[in-house]
Amino acid sequence: MVVLWTDALIYILCFAVLGIAFFLRGKEHIKRPLQNIAHSKAGMASLVVLLFFVLIGLLDSVHFKPANSKSNEIISLLDYWATPLRERGEKTYSAPLATTLYSKEMMTLADGSTQWGYPRLEFGGRHLDYPETQHLSDVLKKAGYGFAQGAGLSGLIILCYLGVRLISQGDSKCAFTLGAAARTVWAVMIIIVSLSCTLIYLSAYYHVLGTDKVGEDVFYQAVKSIRTGLVLGTLTTLIMLPMAIIFGILAGFFRGWVDDVIQYIYTTLNAIPSVLLIAASILMVQVYMANHEQDFTSVIVRADMRLLFLCLILGVTNWTGLCRLLRAETLKLREMEYVQAAQALGVKESIILLRHILPNVMHIVLISVVLDFSSLVLAEAVLSYINIGVDPTTYSWGNMINGARLEMAREPIVWWSLSAAFLFMFTLVLAANLFADTVQDAFDPRRSGG
Repeated sequence: MVVLWTDALIYILCFAVLGIAFFLRGKEHIKRPLQNIAHSKAGMASLVVLLFFVLIGLLDSVHFKPANSKSNEIISLLDYWATPLRERGEKTYSAPLATTLYSKEMMTLADGSTQWGYPRLEFGGRHLDYPETQHLSDVLKKAGYGFAQGAGLSGLIILCYLGVRLISQGDSKCAFTLGAAARTVWAVMIIIVSLSCTLIYLSAYYHVLGTDKVGEDVFYQAVKSIRTGLVLGTLTTLIMLPMAIIFGILAGFFRGWVDDVIQYIYTTLNAIPSVLLIAASILMVQVYMANHEQDFTSVIVRADMRLLFLCLILGVTNWTGLCRLLRAETLKLREMEYVQAAQALGVKESIILLRHILPNVMHIVLISVVLDFSSLVLAEAVLSYINIGVDPTTYSWGNMINGARLEMAREPIVWWSLSAAFLFMFTLVLAANLFADTVQDAFDPRRSGG
């Protein structure tokens, strides 16, 4: 097993979230907002979609060296399960679910003669003897079979869930009665599982979303890009939170020269274009890796180090907004009666900060975290588009969009790489924004009446 830096940080973050959830269990001021989220149909539906993306990202974060590989190759569990997609490349472009290349070229026939036409793909639709007449019916048949598998798997999961409820509650009427939010969750889950099984089954016979310039499967690229988006959204947030919370609370509570110094720091950072800082940091990393090649013997290790430094620099340049919000909220809280009473009674300032200030600004922190996640996912696409984002060998939606911009100028137009990146990124960002709105409504005391 090989543990990359980002892998370790991702699983540390997962364990930290589980630890926080265990610590906060039963807390009344947390239970009420969580109940509001649980009763929101939009919030729970978006949460299911986010958890599906997270599951794929976690599978792609377990890396190892194949036992039968003689090279220095490092793959993930997702790569291992998607080996057919990873290894069945074509010569060049092919459209989604196609059986031939996208462009005509000179073909050599079996009798030795040449013909100008569309060559058959090496793997896509190769099981068909007569693709001109069998293609459409075969695609529909396999799509229906894959969808039926997904629907059957979903039904089995639902039956197991209802069986557990029946055993635990002992009342069949209560066990089989689901609320509106629960019905929405199961509906979204059925759609996701059925659609996933359909795409997986079809991908064993066709390139579902076509292939790119070098013949690599676009569906595989889009799925692999999920981990990059999640890493940038979560690890960057993890890096920026400590600085934003500590500096924001200290500036608002102590004021005076402490406030002046912290304001000077984040004002100076805001005055420097973040693109320049990111570009400078990426160049520094490249120079370091070039001078220490013995430490980066694998392509994936080099790409992972660049991804980690991109998270670091994005965290350093994005903490200032939350810091300002926390400073303003702390300025208001320090004038509240309970804080004034604690100071009059001689309570230590560190105790006041931990027991009275920090808990009362956590709703702002939580809201900012879920709001910033989607903006960071979009930031990666923009940075990769201008070639200062993740490593070109890293699968990301930004790199897919960057590569697709030249494909859009072809005749006929190659549209599927851009469309696949847009569809996956749009789904993740939309789900994150919907869930962020639900969290904001649940935890904001002004909206919840708390």
